[in-house]
Amino acid sequence: MKARHGEEIRRFILENVDDKPTDISRVTSEKFDVSRNAVAKHLRALIKNGLLEASGKTKDREYSLKPFLDEFFDYEVSTDLEEDVIWRDKILPLLRDLPNNIIDICSLGITEIVNNVVDHSESPTMLVSVIQDYKKVEFRVIDKGIGIFKKIQNDFGLDDPRQALLELTKGKLTSDKTKHSGEGIFFTSRMFSSFSISSGSLYFCRSKEDNGWLMETKVREHIQGTMVRMTINKNASHTMKDIYDLYASEFNEFGFTKTHVPLELLQYEGENLISRSQAKRLMVRVENFKEVILDFKGVNLIGQAFADQIFRVWATAHPTTKILAFNTNNEVKEMINRVQSREKLLDTMLKGSSLGDLGKHEDEEKPKSY
Repeated sequence: MKARHGEEIRRFILENVDDKPTDISRVTSEKFDVSRNAVAKHLRALIKNGLLEASGKTKDREYSLKPFLDEFFDYEVSTDLEEDVIWRDKILPLLRDLPNNIIDICSLGITEIVNNVVDHSESPTMLVSVIQDYKKVEFRVIDKGIGIFKKIQNDFGLDDPRQALLELTKGKLTSDKTKHSGEGIFFTSRMFSSFSISSGSLYFCRSKEDNGWLMETKVREHIQGTMVRMTINKNASHTMKDIYDLYASEFNEFGFTKTHVPLELLQYEGENLISRSQAKRLMVRVENFKEVILDFKGVNLIGQAFADQIFRVWATAHPTTKILAFNTNNEVKEMINRVQSREKLLDTMLKGSSLGDLGKHEDEEKPKSY
């Protein structure tokens, strides 16, 4: 029983140290009702066995999982470079002990991103790395080309790389339909536990949390080219089919009909989302989907014109696309409700009365306009 208890403690440490690197000792002590000294013995054992590493002095000690695999491969980029050969000859032999669903997802990620480098990056070289520790597998694909957001900006005549990132998050974006469907990065970013792109001065990360997906965008120090980082937990239970099905219409087995758009990408520093032009920019290509989730995380307020353009004008013109507002605060929710209520009121008036009848009720209380 004592040995089994010790195994549970060590497993808990390994599974939670990424989230609590400086506090894992206290958290473990409270979880199992054991002393800090007892936890320290387990930490030392994990370090000795090569599963953990520690840095900093005793008071400020920080723990992290120690990689037991860290390999990288350099390539010259040319049209003769084949992504499936890289996967089969170099990457797969390093991962054979993993479950089949994880292998399938890793295969998709490597081949999709390497193919993008070959077809689009204009880079002379590429680096592919594989890192594995107790909990996860991580891949990095790095090139020194034009940069993914700059490439999209140029191909589609967009104002800046930030707008290119917004379009990329929607999916179905490709500058060459003969070679790509525009769905690769969209689905790949949802297969992995964490998926990030760094290019130019922009950083985008999509990660799976207990309560759903977390999106993060930042402006960082400028880098040349593009770095894609993909991480998957080795105990992940989902399959590729699970993710495809999640975004497929029940009426179209092979359809790609849902998208999730983070509005904070549209919001430049010092600006609020208030104008119709901002709304029109947001809704470009959205008619290609049957359902769009507009994620208002990080958006504190929106203007009447912005809301009206999306939830009344655009929605009326595209009745087959369902718009869902997500992560709205009270102010944003109130503005959306206001423009939608006005549309419903006008629709009810027109259906319930003829134009001639409308003039007969001048003495009655008139509906308020907004």
